[in-house]
Amino acid sequence: MFVQLLAAAGVLAVLTMVPGPDMAVVTKRAVACGWRDGLRTVGGITVGLLTWGVLTVVGLAAVLAASATAYTAVKLVGAAYLALLGVQALLHSRRDRSGAPEPAPPAPKADPWRTGFLSNVFNPKVAVFYTGLLPTLAPSGMAAPAGMALLVLLHAVLTLVWLGGYVLLLARARVFFERPVVRRTMDRVTGVVLIGFGIKVATTRP
Repeated sequence: MFVQLLAAAGVLAVLTMVPGPDMAVVTKRAVACGWRDGLRTVGGITVGLLTWGVLTVVGLAAVLAASATAYTAVKLVGAAYLALLGVQALLHSRRDRSGAPEPAPPAPKADPWRTGFLSNVFNPKVAVFYTGLLPTLAPSGMAAPAGMALLVLLHAVLTLVWLGGYVLLLARARVFFERPVVRRTMDRVTGVVLIGFGIKVATTRP
């Protein structure tokens, strides 16, 4: 069983480190508002994963993954939310085009925890991932619900460590990211990336 858990941890670690909407949202928040907001966003994302995990264990996520109507509804809401975050980043990048130093931008009104949570919980690909892949990784020596719950918890911990470390790395380079040109560039890049992920989510199939 230990070998199976180790293999599952390796697969989950690779999937966690692949850049996606969560990382784009965290980058936007950490660069614009600082590491504290970045870590709160990571916390929201982690709670989103745990929410999907609970739904998976009780079977509701499987219903969503199997229902084309439910899947489409959730993915369109999630796509619209990611696109909204992207548009906000692009608009923020246009506020000051001068080369003069500017004060740090005010924190967005949206709560960072809620931003992370909503961006994750409205991503139906997580439901498909949990119901399609996790059962194949669950240790054979454990009951199915317990094995799934353990893997969900492991995935949440890996996400918290990976994205939390990423936020702290961004914080170490704060002076660089506070430069007006760099900040505007990051806003534009993350804005385009978020809109791109929104389009990708909207056009993907279960």
